[in-house]
Amino acid sequence: MLGKFILGQRKKFGLTQEYVASEIGVSRPTYLQIEQSERDLTITEAKKLADIFCIPFEDFVEGRDTSILVDLEPDRQAKTKEQATRISVPQKNAEKFKEVLLYILSKIGGRPNVGETVIYKLLYFIDFDFYEKFEEQLIGATYIKNHFGPTPVEFKTIVDDMIKNGEIVKVETSYFDHMQKKYLPVRDPDLTKLKDARELQHIDEVIARLGEKNAKELSEYSHGDTPWIIAKDNQPINYEAVFYRGANTSVRNYGDQDQL
Repeated sequence: MLGKFILGQRKKFGLTQEYVASEIGVSRPTYLQIEQSERDLTITEAKKLADIFCIPFEDFVEGRDTSILVDLEPDRQAKTKEQATRISVPQKNAEKFKEVLLYILSKIGGRPNVGETVIYKLLYFIDFDFYEKFEEQLIGATYIKNHFGPTPVEFKTIVDDMIKNGEIVKVETSYFDHMQKKYLPVRDPDLTKLKDARELQHIDEVIARLGEKNAKELSEYSHGDTPWIIAKDNQPINYEAVFYRGANTSVRNYGDQDQL
């Protein structure tokens, strides 16, 4: 039953009933009825729960556990057996992820088109375009394939930590009659976390090229990218696949190897 599945997911992620209830916009007693299968979910509530548990909506409604757990403390051992994949993020990578996100938000986070989905895709192209051009990692985040396009699995864990620490705030707005999650920076990014000026220039180039697109346009664009196309559903996307990109998404001039 879906209620039992939701209960299991909440416990796996270590979330309280109060927190999940608040996130989906119901009271704690009402949420308790959902876990006890005494109340059906609305479509909106189900989509919010799927997002909280990092599970594609289609999998969530069928009770399939395809979530990926992210651990910001790689030396901490999992204490329970889990179906989900566990990804450990070195502290250095998490800090760089935060500063790149803060930089993006400081540049374009206030634009009406820039919600959570747009941020997902900008981070993806920042990472994968840099890898294609320079054969090096910039952030080096892990992205999974879902029907919306590439999704950074570290995002929720890192963003929740940033909200708790007062580094960003989350707001919900309406964009063309759709509810949109937005994140606004509270502090300036620490650009010393970037390795060199080349990384900042690359981020600026991706923002300039793609920052005006909305979520639908960026999702469709990402669906034409070879790494996304050849990845399996709900599985990590392989960085090495950028070297098989077509002309529509490739950013490297393969006729001029001196740029490396």
